Amino acid sequence: MDYKTQIVQVIETLKRDLPTLFVKDISYNIYTQDIYFKDPVNKFKGKINYRIIFWTLRFHARLFFTDIHFDLHDVYQSAEDIITATWTVRGVLRVPWQAHILFNGYSTYKLNQDGLIYEHIDTWDRKPGEILQQFFRKGKAHK
Repeated sequence: MDYKTQIVQVIETLKRDLPTLFVKDISYNIYTQDIYFKDPVNKFKGKINYRIIFWTLRFHARLFFTDIHFDLHDVYQSAEDIITATWTVRGVLRVPWQAHILFNGYSTYKLNQDGLIYEHIDTWDRKPGEILQQFFRKGKAHK
């Protein structure tokens, strides 16, 4: 498969996988074995660890939330070897006061010469501590 076709396939896979990442597993065939991942609280290398982070997200979503969504806004090729995805995470915590969580972010995926993702960096619109503070606020509707 040529590079441009591979990029289209990677974008289509991300568009299909990301909205349901809290519910079902993603496809791992678009990532290299030594995928590097970094977000404001995690940093690691390797496809096994990458699989574990997505399993952990699903596990914690079911355990701690009555309702949680990954709203994917856009996935696009922002440079020859970079794909960017913009998104919002929102949910209702499984606590008596029904605290709501909401934050926005974007994912930057870097591709190797074969069109596989070798780096995934997540950037959030606020610090992890600010997101954690939402857990203790009385719930109010977020859309």
